[in-house]
Amino acid sequence: MLKYFTLEYWIDEGWYVGRLKEVPGVFSQGKSLKELEENIRDAYQMMLEEELPPRADVKVKEVGIEV
Repeated sequence: MLKYFTLEYWIDEGWYVGRLKEVPGVFSQGKSLKELEENIRDAYQMMLEEELPPRADVKVKEVGIEV
């Protein structure tokens, strides 16, 4: 399944640096935009692999936060 995310990126000292807007904590960099895109995909995959398996005793509740 293909899922799309927003890649926000900028150039810092000659490197393309970026993050996935919808996934906090997924950042990467590359010497080109193409390399950044490849690296951000890898970073996202590594983040998924590090997630803990779901627990049966975990509860979910929606909360409102003023922004």
